[in-house]
Amino acid sequence: MSALPGQAPEPKELEELLLGGQMRYTRLDAARLTGVPLAFTERLWRSFGFPRPPDDVPAFTEGDLDALKRIKELLDRRVMGAESEEVMLRQVRAVGQTMAKLAEWQSGILTGALNDAALNEDSMRFIGELAEEFLKEMEPLLVHAWRRQLAAAGARALASAQHDGDALPGRPPIAVGFADMVSFTAMSRELDELELGRVVERFEETAADIVAVHGGRLVKTLGDEVLYSADDPRVGVDIGLAIAEAVKDETEVPDVRVGVAYGPVLPLMGDIFGTTVNMASRLTSIARPGTLVADPALAAALEGDGAYELVRIVRRPVRGLGIIQPYVIRRTSKYP
Repeated sequence: MSALPGQAPEPKELEELLLGGQMRYTRLDAARLTGVPLAFTERLWRSFGFPRPPDDVPAFTEGDLDALKRIKELLDRRVMGAESEEVMLRQVRAVGQTMAKLAEWQSGILTGALNDAALNEDSMRFIGELAEEFLKEMEPLLVHAWRRQLAAAGARALASAQHDGDALPGRPPIAVGFADMVSFTAMSRELDELELGRVVERFEETAADIVAVHGGRLVKTLGDEVLYSADDPRVGVDIGLAIAEAVKDETEVPDVRVGVAYGPVLPLMGDIFGTTVNMASRLTSIARPGTLVADPALAAALEGDGAYELVRIVRRPVRGLGIIQPYVIRRTSKYP
């Protein structure tokens, strides 16, 4: 870094450090030097989630140009079929949105660790030194984690295809669960932002660990609630019950209500959609703190399993889904 010893780096210096090179090329230079059409480079840049830079402002590094050249080689080979450009842009959009969230998360961890209300010269220097020291070590870890997640997702897709007996993945039923913190709105008025952030982070950490241990998938976190899925209805219930039980032991985190539904979903952009997801979300409003409420489809899937107690409660209307028959699900003494 070009900053003098003991001085904080300038924002641009930190940016170029993280990018691995100087921003010396304009968008026109990038298109000319790589042979990638200017219109496509603009679409690609937007798909990554970045605004269009002015024509006369250097905004691209050698690394950016190398990435453009690799993309051009893929497109020239048509490795993704006739619709290569659209497939590539969708892949880039998936990477861009995921990396944006990851970058904000990691940046927040770093700045939070400084225990400073605002960035100052010392904290900026600390971030620069930390980035310089660990960037090379983190990059292969990031790629490794991506490959592991891609392998797991590919295995799930193949299992779904085999389950349906089709050549392409179908939509077999899965368990979908929401765990929602009780009285979060009231708590957010009582705590300052830092304290509230710690509560949310602790809740998300607890839920994420439980989902991983049981072999489910954490679909997304929404501050006061988490959405997860599991291929097996029993795993979906076990995850929900384990989250409710674990949170009871957390002094900083309020109890949760859990709703779990069983049925097909529409996977899209890393998220899941459909009536099953809506049902699970609505069921959290029925559940009492610390309990799990399920829909009839999930209750039917657990029928006869001695590890669970199914308690049918009063039928009630659910917004957008009509009258439903909910069930409270508990573990029995036979649970190992």
